[in-house]
Amino acid sequence: MEKNRFTICANNYIDCLRQEGRYSTAHVYKHAIRSFSQFCGTQSITFSRINRETLKRYSNYLLASRLKPNTISTYMRMLRSIYNRGVEAGSAPYVPRLFHDVYTGVDVRQKKALPAGELHRLLYEDPKSERLRRTQTIAALMFQFCGMSFADLAHLEKSALDQSVLRYNRIKTKTPMSVEVLDTARGMINQLRSNQEPIPDCPDYLFDILCGNKKRKDERAYREYQSALRRFNNRLKDLARALRLKSPVSSYTLRHSWATTAKYRGVPIEMISESLGHKSIKTTQIYLKG
Repeated sequence: MEKNRFTICANNYIDCLRQEGRYSTAHVYKHAIRSFSQFCGTQSITFSRINRETLKRYSNYLLASRLKPNTISTYMRMLRSIYNRGVEAGSAPYVPRLFHDVYTGVDVRQKKALPAGELHRLLYEDPKSERLRRTQTIAALMFQFCGMSFADLAHLEKSALDQSVLRYNRIKTKTPMSVEVLDTARGMINQLRSNQEPIPDCPDYLFDILCGNKKRKDERAYREYQSALRRFNNRLKDLARALRLKSPVSSYTLRHSWATTAKYRGVPIEMISESLGHKSIKTTQIYLKG
């Protein structure tokens, strides 16, 4: 038990997250612990391995693996969270400022809005492909719905659409949201609208991005969403190549692009923050710094 107490603490927490239906967070923790285990060369890790020297070497290992700063920061914060749980449980000694020498911040330079010309081409120039036109329609709706995240768009249910207003709770923060549906969005909504008959105890999705044949707390529903997100991001890259864009594009690019466009149109940061569904205006300020 002493030889792998860190591993046990980590796995127990991941199990708790999955039981709570927080599959996305559990997924990130699982990847972080797997990465650290590979670095240590063992699946049985003690809390004594969590020391300044090991953390510094692990940070250099991640840098040498060409991981992005935000990914490195996420892994380090996951390790710190498990370490803190061990300290609270009396399984690990408390070491002040243990993670002080490794990166646990947020690199705002990684996520950038598209230049206005490229954004316009991404949303409106014909890619001359039905598959890419569908991807473009999804992207345009995300932008028109105040930079809505792909997760929120994919999980919208038919009950969310009330005449000219969308009312829903954000997937990430559960923040209640209301978004006006402009006339320009109605045709796009109809293009993507799901025709599947509702299944008892399953979500009745507005769009045909997800199947709607799995219960909301079913882990298979989370895996289906992850597949849909990967597919959308890959097709966004295909769309960017077809339209000869020079900037990198992902689902988050649209969210940052909307926020930046709103900023330069003179929209107050408080309104941008509320429209994005951020719980803190500091998060919005990080968005706009980039």
